[in-house]
Amino acid sequence: MLQEAHHLQAAGRDVVLGFIETHGRADTAALVEGLETTPLREVPYRGLTIKEMDVDAILAQKPEFAIVDELAHTNAPGIRRPKRYQDVEALLEAGVNVITALNIQHLESLNHIVKRLIGVRVHETVPDSFLARADEVVDVDVSVEELRERLREGKIYPIDQVTLALRNFFQPGNLTLLRELSLREVAHDIGRHRENLELLKEPRARRISSGGSVLVCLPSDPHQAEELLCKGWREAIEQDAEWYAVHVETPGESVQRISPRNFRALLDNINLAGDLAAEFVWLKSEDVVNAIVAFAEERNISKIILGRSRRSLLRHLFRRATPERLIREARGFDVEVLREESGEARPFVRGHSGQACEKCPQ
Repeated sequence: MLQEAHHLQAAGRDVVLGFIETHGRADTAALVEGLETTPLREVPYRGLTIKEMDVDAILAQKPEFAIVDELAHTNAPGIRRPKRYQDVEALLEAGVNVITALNIQHLESLNHIVKRLIGVRVHETVPDSFLARADEVVDVDVSVEELRERLREGKIYPIDQVTLALRNFFQPGNLTLLRELSLREVAHDIGRHRENLELLKEPRARRISSGGSVLVCLPSDPHQAEELLCKGWREAIEQDAEWYAVHVETPGESVQRISPRNFRALLDNINLAGDLAAEFVWLKSEDVVNAIVAFAEERNISKIILGRSRRSLLRHLFRRATPERLIREARGFDVEVLREESGEARPFVRGHSGQACEKCPQ
């Protein structure tokens, strides 16, 4: 943002820094030099003095551009608006262009997903409707190892906090998930803008769906269900489609007969499905395959995702309704089987004959 501010200033544009938090980083502080900074508002709170962005002061300056850091910040008590993004909305309504930033975990719709996937509850969020107003969204992306190296060098947190951060939030797995979320959010934003452009060209044009919905066959296997659900979630995002997590209860797998451990695992998987914005459906049938196929036909499903395990847990779930039988009988659908051992999905693509042929993963 600060580099963009310098570019704008060099081009003769009127730009001010509304709020910048350097966190004591020398590189960031150096970029502040040479830019006009609006004085902050000092707010007394519990014996402390908190510095907040002064919206009225910015409006009095009437700049063309304002740079605002820490978008998801919650203002101190006594400030007119409780959230900084609301302050930004006030600037926008007054005709001030705003360049601002937030971390992907602060996006409201991803809050439950972040909590479930990396175990961190983010309390400061920004509504998706705010992000949808943006004229341009830029993903500031670096590799996981580069980010961790910046942390080790003290470019993110003070040196005395680095070890704890690396062991907790900045674990490679967490950063990889967050990076994937941000890249998919930007891709979704690009698609949304493209659709808006098409609607502007053809005011009466209706959006044509690229395909049907996605169905994930939800087992009670705690070792594979998360992978299946995350796979379904990613497919649904890519296709901008609805998706379902479906569990079929057979007489042999009734709630009264499964173990408490497996039942708790199933409930955890149901909660995860909800966190990932799936519609969970609990069906009861003597035949799992027939139930899945009937549901898929009713809900315009285009793809069915299920798992295969040599540990026979899924075999216990499906009984005689094996994945092979589902592949054979689910004509008209793409069926993708996820193998637990390799962690790879092997899709089955149908030709005009309706016969399934196994292809390599894309």
